[in-house]
Amino acid sequence: MLNNFTDNKFFKKEKCRLCLSSDLELVSEFKSTPLANDFVPSSLLDINQPLYPLGILFCESCSHVQLSHVVNPKLMFEHYVYVSSTSQSFVNHFKNYEISILEKYSPAPNSLIVDIGSNDGVLLNFFKEDGFKVLGVDPATNLAVEANNNGIETINSFFTYELSDKLTRDYGKASVVVANNVFAHIDDLHDVTKGISKLLADDGIFVFEVSYLKQVIANNLFDTIYHEHLSYHTLIPLLTFFDNNDMTIIDCEEVDTHGGSIRVVVQKKNGPKPVNDSVRNLINMELKLGLNTIDPILSLSNKIKELNEKLNSLVHDIKNEGLQLIGYGAPAKATTLLYEFELSDQIDYIIDDNPLKQGLYTPGSHIPVVNADVLRQEIVPEYMIILAWNFAEQIMENNDNYLKKGGHFILPLPDLQVY
Repeated sequence: MLNNFTDNKFFKKEKCRLCLSSDLELVSEFKSTPLANDFVPSSLLDINQPLYPLGILFCESCSHVQLSHVVNPKLMFEHYVYVSSTSQSFVNHFKNYEISILEKYSPAPNSLIVDIGSNDGVLLNFFKEDGFKVLGVDPATNLAVEANNNGIETINSFFTYELSDKLTRDYGKASVVVANNVFAHIDDLHDVTKGISKLLADDGIFVFEVSYLKQVIANNLFDTIYHEHLSYHTLIPLLTFFDNNDMTIIDCEEVDTHGGSIRVVVQKKNGPKPVNDSVRNLINMELKLGLNTIDPILSLSNKIKELNEKLNSLVHDIKNEGLQLIGYGAPAKATTLLYEFELSDQIDYIIDDNPLKQGLYTPGSHIPVVNADVLRQEIVPEYMIILAWNFAEQIMENNDNYLKKGGHFILPLPDLQVY
């Protein structure tokens, strides 16, 4: 799994992650960036952080869209600064997620629920409160320690087939395996999927959520393209991928997290649950939109160029008037936007509600990250660009006093707006 890295850092992708075809076409190349979550303390500001290639490949054989280069996951995930429970919106989302699984699939009481990429254990905590046995697997040492301290047993490791074999012996089979915003992060999906099948009970289900390429294209969400996100999924190639791995997609639905995601439910081949009409309906929709062709992903380039011109024009006008521009939210996707649009020198500082990021500096661009106390001063910066645009409604609601003091919110995506 970790043997293909040049100098232990990254390698170029030569075969499709899903179908293993070498028929890959380079669709577009972005500016090279540092790792999107590689925030640094003041003591490391003099060190130049490495930049990694960031390109998009389209598989001519199965239509899967993926990154051109794979960075060693140890560099990205063994210490992680994104914490799910920081956002109340996500806490609410995961509670509704748990309710949906219980209502639709009725896993046996007291059965085992396993979360791959469990973060701080926020989703598993809801299952635990409802009487299920829970187990998390996460490579981030800091988050695994936090989850274990909070009573959510968590294995600090990357999930592999080898690990699944051990987990099956130690904990038994799982009625439900979940993986949220993780299935795009994994290079060797064949090994991981084999492990999931090993861990699942014969009547169990695997449920995952992942950013949906349809929405990335429709809403120009190009900033979600960064090194952690190796894959940009649609259902068409996933259908064949799971079939080739002796599993079957039985249900799917679009959800609104991360600007637009897809939730997919999978069982072992010939499992007991019927295939929902939602699968056929979504496949037909993707075919109608041409998501099995290269054209939609090619259209992204023009949208990015147009947004670049509009946003830089706005920022240029703000700076020419001698006004201050700050940011709100330091999500991973902000790294792609700041580098691709060359905005790093224009933003004085970024506010973020995650205490793990406060006091640090953004990857490569080294913009200071602070807490929201700065907005309590009488005179506030005139303009604030909401880099965590998927939480814009919550951010604006929580900071309505900023508007009352004369401030302006800039929402860069999905459509450039000024409030």
